Amino acid sequence: MNKSLARPSTVALLLLLLFLAAPPLRAQRPTSPDAAETELALRQLGVMGSVLYVGAHPDDENTALLAYLARGRGVRTAYLSLTRGDGGQNLIGTEKGELLGLVRTQELLAARRVDGAEQFFTRAIDFGFSKSPEETFRIWGHDAVLSDVVWVIRRFRPDVIITRFPTTGEGGHGHHTASAILAVEAFDAAGDPARFPEQLKYVEVWKPKRLVWNSFNFRPGEKPKDADKLLSVDVGEYSRLLGKSYTEVAAESRTMHKSQGQGTPSRRGSALNYFAHLKGEPATKDIFDGVDLTWRRVRGGDAVGQLLAEAAQKYDAANPQASLPLLMRAYAELTRMAASKLPADEWVSEKREKLGEVIRACAGLFIEATASEPYATPGAQVKITTTLVNRSDFPLSLVDLGLIGSRPTDAGAELKNNQPVTQELTQAAPGDYSQPYWLREEPGKGLYVVNEQTLIGTPENSPPLDMYVSVATGEGGAGIAFEVPVLFRWTDRVRGDLYRPVVVVPEVAVGVEEKTLVFPDRQPKQVRVTLKSNVAAETAGTLRLKLPSGWSASPAEVPAALKGRDEEFKATFNVTPPAGAGAATLAAEFGSGGKVFTRGMEEIDYPHIPRQTLFPLAEAKLVRVDLQRRGSRVGYVMGSGDEIPEALRQVGYDVQLLSDEDLANADLSRFDAVITGVRAYNTRPAIRPQQKRLLEYVERGGTLVVQYNTPDRTLEGAQPGPYPFKPTTEDRVTDEEAAVTVLAPDDPLLNAPNKITPADFDGWVQERGLYFAHEWDARYTPLFASHDPGEQDLKGSTLVARVGRGTYVFTALSFFRQLPAGVPGAYRLFVNMISAGKK
Repeated sequence: MNKSLARPSTVALLLLLLFLAAPPLRAQRPTSPDAAETELALRQLGVMGSVLYVGAHPDDENTALLAYLARGRGVRTAYLSLTRGDGGQNLIGTEKGELLGLVRTQELLAARRVDGAEQFFTRAIDFGFSKSPEETFRIWGHDAVLSDVVWVIRRFRPDVIITRFPTTGEGGHGHHTASAILAVEAFDAAGDPARFPEQLKYVEVWKPKRLVWNSFNFRPGEKPKDADKLLSVDVGEYSRLLGKSYTEVAAESRTMHKSQGQGTPSRRGSALNYFAHLKGEPATKDIFDGVDLTWRRVRGGDAVGQLLAEAAQKYDAANPQASLPLLMRAYAELTRMAASKLPADEWVSEKREKLGEVIRACAGLFIEATASEPYATPGAQVKITTTLVNRSDFPLSLVDLGLIGSRPTDAGAELKNNQPVTQELTQAAPGDYSQPYWLREEPGKGLYVVNEQTLIGTPENSPPLDMYVSVATGEGGAGIAFEVPVLFRWTDRVRGDLYRPVVVVPEVAVGVEEKTLVFPDRQPKQVRVTLKSNVAAETAGTLRLKLPSGWSASPAEVPAALKGRDEEFKATFNVTPPAGAGAATLAAEFGSGGKVFTRGMEEIDYPHIPRQTLFPLAEAKLVRVDLQRRGSRVGYVMGSGDEIPEALRQVGYDVQLLSDEDLANADLSRFDAVITGVRAYNTRPAIRPQQKRLLEYVERGGTLVVQYNTPDRTLEGAQPGPYPFKPTTEDRVTDEEAAVTVLAPDDPLLNAPNKITPADFDGWVQERGLYFAHEWDARYTPLFASHDPGEQDLKGSTLVARVGRGTYVFTALSFFRQLPAGVPGAYRLFVNMISAGKK
């Protein structure tokens, strides 16, 4: 991001207006585009169109179309995902809910860095699968999410809006249909000053030219209905600058959705996309019919357009710096236009920002700002080293630099060709922790709470430490200020240079190791609390637990001392529950020097996204449940990843995770039950050759509990049970409060060691279950029936069969959500499944 230096006093005003542009997609490390990428960016400066693509979730977007529009047509392109994907499953780890939403947010940003589009969100929470837009709007709040969509349209100002899904329900998910309905409504509302007038303090009304639906075309060569009457574009075109087709770019982009297992093969060749008209002016040849894609749409923009066209025509990949005089003239003209009294035009600020980056690339100007530590505490002094290298003969000099929002530091250094210039300064860190902005407040069921209008829609926080670096040219002194995030850099012996964002953290982090504790009786359980210092000075104080009436801790508090940065203090408390069943929240806090610390630090670190840090409250859920169990040893075959083994340890089971070698050779008879985790048959190929061995274990008296698997190509040919049954993606109950009928009340599994009744389905979270069996052999007994509103009963959630002397159980109930959440009835039922073969 860059800003003009022509009027230094306007820096604060420019920063205040930054929200009008889409937030930049920040890379994990400083990057330098190659000559071809620079030429592509230069050509895009001459194109003035914009398009907003609207869907419901991460991975809904058509990455081939986004790549074609952004990289091929050169129009400003963005994807609005109504949710962050919080309600899905995770194929690469155990993150669920808000944590999974954080992972998928970053995966979307990684995908956008590949396909060249920008990214927006609303406050809507992905609460899981929804079968109707009516249910979706009831949970989200129709007007709240509509307001967010209108805000994004007014902020981004698209010429064309494209919906991923139709309004008529063929998208197969209530969120999908809702996204299309909201796009249609927002198309009109964004241009109406009477709708959401509170937004007009920051933005103006906006009327796009047209709204179209990207008609379904999921299979190569397949045409949608009435294709001859629809507009079409070939997104399979080849780009000589990229050295690949846009469908190949799309595969790379989509593969960033790793938590969803969206690795996608590359496609080459023609790939037509079709568009059906929904609103606005109809188009006859192209979705941008009637849209001026030139600089003529900007008042006084002809001169800039001509300069950029000349620069693009004369660009020499072997000598990019030769383009700098023309580009600097264009930049000076844009600066003049921005400073004039003409009506504001967002194209001027947006293109000036992009032009600054092209100038930086043509000069080979490397800028890096690094901190000496990855963490800073509120108000602490941070040592920042800024390094610049001008890798061209074009005359440049460093004018000043500083943290955005602070007084600049004069530098006055000449930037000679290939001679690094380093500047060091010390600045105070901001006062707020680097908590993702949508997680700062307790969310509702359907919406995140965001109290600042200008944050709505943005994909992530701005960097807490953000430098601006002012560089002037030797030709007339014209200059540019670049915005550079402060990163922490280190070297890994295997991976080389690595970067991560610098974050503002508590002086002392308070972490409760156990997130949920389940008490099957009145015996106390240990709660382990860890303090970690993030400051160099010694810190002393008192660590205590806060518990509601009826619960007690011994000791109630302990003195604690931390000698310096990274020092840890660990304490163990014994918590005793009340006699009766119930739930409570335990809170840990550390008091020192008049300050009270109540938050921990949690990091999410995957190779394909920047490291994420968040600060959860130091709390644990306590559940006292009336629970009896039989047996003690469980073998667990982990699938895609879940937290059930730890949940079972909470109630006294000895759980051993089974490796592929164990499946083949271990003595399974020592286990009271063997359990396969969620998607185990999808993700553990070693299970199939050992299926006979698992069933022989059942025949000899063992209990095998198989949890849900996704009925996709990875399950083809597999038969997880002793007798045939067929799961399907359609059979699921998404309403966590849906009534449950017990079909076989006399079945032993429902009567011992715990008597299971419909009351055991109270308090479930997000859903009842998913991917139920749709057909099954008569030798199975279905245990429950349930259905979503307006639908027929589904009876395939849990099937039980007696095989030889043992018991086989298939269950698609979502225990992977319920047990970590401490749902009492889910524990009672799951323990009964484990105990089914014991008397």
